[in-house]
Amino acid sequence: MIGRSRSFLPRHAPLRFAQGRLRPPLHNHGYNLLMRGLIAGCLLLLLCEHSASQGNNAAANFKTAVTVPANIDHNRVVIRGELRLPDGSMQTIRVWVDNGNPDLEMSRRVATLLGLQVKCGDQECTSPPPSTLVIGGLSLPLSEVNEAKIPLLPVDQASVLALGLNAEMNLPSSVLRHYDVLVDFVDRKFSIGPPGSIRFRGPSGKVLINAGNGLIQVPSQIEGKKYNLALDVGSCISFLSEQLFDKMAATHADWPRMTGAVGSANMWGAPEEAKWNIMRLDRLQFGPLFFTNAAVVSLPKSTLDFFEKRVGTPTVGVVGSSLLRNYRLGIDYAHSMVYYELGRPYNFPDFDVVGLILRPERDGQFTILGVADFEGKPSIPVGNGGVQPGDHLFAVNDLPVEGISMGQVWSLLGGIPDKEKKLTIERGGQQFHVLAKVQHFLGEAPEAKTGKK
Repeated sequence: MIGRSRSFLPRHAPLRFAQGRLRPPLHNHGYNLLMRGLIAGCLLLLLCEHSASQGNNAAANFKTAVTVPANIDHNRVVIRGELRLPDGSMQTIRVWVDNGNPDLEMSRRVATLLGLQVKCGDQECTSPPPSTLVIGGLSLPLSEVNEAKIPLLPVDQASVLALGLNAEMNLPSSVLRHYDVLVDFVDRKFSIGPPGSIRFRGPSGKVLINAGNGLIQVPSQIEGKKYNLALDVGSCISFLSEQLFDKMAATHADWPRMTGAVGSANMWGAPEEAKWNIMRLDRLQFGPLFFTNAAVVSLPKSTLDFFEKRVGTPTVGVVGSSLLRNYRLGIDYAHSMVYYELGRPYNFPDFDVVGLILRPERDGQFTILGVADFEGKPSIPVGNGGVQPGDHLFAVNDLPVEGISMGQVWSLLGGIPDKEKKLTIERGGQQFHVLAKVQHFLGEAPEAKTGKK
């Protein structure tokens, strides 16, 4: 401190030493000048140390969590990210938060922009992964990912990651597992940061996390029996193993059920979705949470076996974001904990919809795969005067649906039960109109109507 302060001392106030220690001259004026110089020197030193501290804090800011807006589309969480192009510029893309999938997936357009070498097989293409994905200024290294998977689509569909999904890249569990993550369905936000950077709230529970790929299994109970269920915010609906589903259906004939994937169950428009069996479980314990009337889709054994092999532990299904939309979901990967902060008490009527089963096409159209029954009859007029499998849905209440996402289409098809929607249907190049009512599919079980919980 003395060495730093001497340059600020007046030249006419010489320093005097006695017994090896600094002391001021006896003259009062010199003494005052000396003290002023010492004080100024100390202040300068403190200022320098504060500046250095501020610099360290600025560097530390890159280690804190970041929060970005999230678009909840068909119960899927889509955020904005950035990739650095070969010329040094940054390219903004839409990113799907997909913690139930360890594979990195992206569109052919992104690979081309990054100058990555793409190789294609019979089913899909692959490329090296981008080096880094930037979310809200936070750089997420992708170096541990071996390869990126790319859909095998024509050149004119190069910007598509998945049909009906408005995103060009996913953020998989293999990357998320290194961070704290908060998915705020209520306020439509997404936060991510290094371990310890997010303050989690709400009831919590210990979970099983695959250390190699980040897939999560939550200890759960159905009718008093313990099972593991996956946590997957990338899935817009929940699933239960076919074996357990059939057992529950046989035991509880009064539980609401239906055939045909409408609403949030209409995930991708795969042909089998027209025949999917859906049921509401009277009660489901998921970690510390208790869900009533939880809608689940029957999951074929072959699909369950594949998922069970990846997760590395016995499981009976998946809890998707359809059951989590009222929560701020915090994932503490470092400590294998999940937090569930309730943000709103009411449930969304995700099955109050027009009973179509749709498939998004590469040209932006939506093909009708089938019509769901309601109370034993087709929920929409069918045949020559109605809709048929293979028709295209052109508009809902005169609003065109071509090129929009699955979530946006189902927003148009949802509403108050018994309210009519005007569907514009296209068949063989000709358009016509069909009036279809919104139906209350999968109504509550009799126990729920009487207040049982």
